[in-house]
Amino acid sequence: MTTGQIRLGDSRTAPRRMAVKVPEVTMYFWVVKVLTTGMGETTSDFLAHLMDPVIAVGLAGCALGIVLAVQFRTRSYVPWLYWAAVVLVSVFGTMAADVLHVGFGIPYAVSTVFFAVALAAVFGLWYATEKTLVIHSITTFRRELFYWLAVVTTFALGTAAGDLTATTLHLGYLGSGVAFAVLIALPPLARRWLGLNAVFAFWVAYVLTRPLGASFADWMGVSTGRGGLDLGTGPVSLALLVAILALVGYLSITRKDVPRTDDV
Repeated sequence: MTTGQIRLGDSRTAPRRMAVKVPEVTMYFWVVKVLTTGMGETTSDFLAHLMDPVIAVGLAGCALGIVLAVQFRTRSYVPWLYWAAVVLVSVFGTMAADVLHVGFGIPYAVSTVFFAVALAAVFGLWYATEKTLVIHSITTFRRELFYWLAVVTTFALGTAAGDLTATTLHLGYLGSGVAFAVLIALPPLARRWLGLNAVFAFWVAYVLTRPLGASFADWMGVSTGRGGLDLGTGPVSLALLVAILALVGYLSITRKDVPRTDDV
C-alpha cells in the first residue's frame, strides 16, 4: 500500500503516514555515506584535542539533538537536513565508542561485541514492532525513530570495529581501510550470486561503511609515526566537509536521490 492509497478512515487505527524521509539507495548514497564516516572520525579527534572531550561530546550531542528534532518534524526527505543529521551522528557515534575505550579502558574487542549486541537488539525490536527493516518503509514517526537508533548504533559499532582492526589486530589504518574495502564488496556479490536477503545485505554494507571511511580518514590525518600521511585531522575534516557539501548540493538541485515511491 502506498501513502496515497490510505483511506481517511484508516487514520483512526493506523499511525500517521508521511512521505519516505530517507534517500534512494544509489551510488551517491554510498559515496556521501563513506565521506560522512571519514569526516566524523577526524572531526571527533580534532574536537577532542581542541577542547575538553566532555565538552566536545556535550556539544556534539546537543547539535545532533537539535538537527534530529528538525528532521523528525519534516514531512518528506530533505537532502541537506538528512545528511547533516548523518554527519552529526558520525561525530557523536565516534565519540561514544571512544569514550568506552579512552574514558573507561574497555578493550575495543569488548566494545565491538557490545555495540553488535546493541544493534541486534535494535533490529530485533524494530522488526518485532514493525515487521520490516526496509528503509523505504519509513513512513511513520516510530519507524523513523527505530531507523535513527539503528544508524547511531551502526556508527558506534563501525568505529569500535575499525579501531579493533587498526590497533588491537595491528593492521594499521591503511591496512584496515583496504580490508574493509574488500569486505564491503561481499554483500552485493553475495546478493547477486547467492541470493542474500537484500535488507540484510544493505545493513551489513551500511555498518562496513563506517570503518571503511574512518580508516582511510585516519590514515590521511594521523602522524607518520602512527602509519599515516600526517595531513592533520583539521585539514582532512575540512576537505571531507567540502566534498560532502558539493555532493549534497548537487543532490538538492538535481533530486537524483529522492525516493521514487512511498511503498511500505
